[in-house]
Amino acid sequence: MGARVIYVHGSGNKVRPELLKARWDSALFGRDLGEVSRMAYWAPVRYESPLPDERPDPLDGGPEGVADETPAPVWDEPPEEFLARTLGEAWFESGGTAPEGPWTGEPGDPLGGWLRDMTYLADTVTRAEESGGLPAPPLPAEVRRAVFRVLVKHTFKDAHAYFFGGARAAIRDVVAAELEDAGDAPLLVVGHSLGSVVAYETLAEAEGETELFVTLGSPLGIAEVQGHLARPPSVPAGVRAWLNASDLRDLVALDHTLRPEYAPADRVTDVLVANDSGNHHGVTEYLSHPQVNGACRQLLDRLA
Repeated sequence: MGARVIYVHGSGNKVRPELLKARWDSALFGRDLGEVSRMAYWAPVRYESPLPDERPDPLDGGPEGVADETPAPVWDEPPEEFLARTLGEAWFESGGTAPEGPWTGEPGDPLGGWLRDMTYLADTVTRAEESGGLPAPPLPAEVRRAVFRVLVKHTFKDAHAYFFGGARAAIRDVVAAELEDAGDAPLLVVGHSLGSVVAYETLAEAEGETELFVTLGSPLGIAEVQGHLARPPSVPAGVRAWLNASDLRDLVALDHTLRPEYAPADRVTDVLVANDSGNHHGVTEYLSHPQVNGACRQLLDRLA
């Protein structure tokens, strides 16, 4: 039986699954893989209907659609106000009540430290780009700030819903169904952003072997995320090799090395890559990077 490729998309709403899978195929392999690849499409657990085909994904880092996600007056709100508002929205959507009072610098939430660090790093990167210390897309600073905050908001709120809002089982079921459907086929599993967490937790309880597990812009190195995993961090028993790729400017990843926490370390390879999407987290740029697609193409050729 030939290999099977399973994709697990990241945070935020997405276009319809067939189109999303085709885009990942093109970015990673340069062609349509047909039935060889599947998209574990969990967006409907969180979002009522897909994005229109023609609408760019706001979490890919482009300025298009950002105004619809974040009204202009919010672009320049102080980070403490953004933190408090995002926390409140996440708790409301998860069916709970947010900690009361203004933001004091204390997380006040199981994932609050991660939210704080993502937000402050976003402002730091924006200032560095404004000053010329880092190269930046030709966008006004307020638009750059909005691009980053859209990423932070959706990432945090979807992660909050996954861990504390009752969405975990339904999202994991989507991935588990694709793994089960693959049967005994050799597996390549690719997870982006929160999708890497979902893929990791599902693989940790799955039977059978995965030839290569690829995580892109993953928050699995974050202490707050590790503290809420269903099992202590380790390489899933069936995973033969794990490639973890991130950009140092990626707000979601923050901690870019998984080898120290996920034993056995000899199965994990951490690589730093350049992701020049508008928010340094866009999946297309990760998938098309030679260190990522080279490993995936080599594996598929070997298993053909």
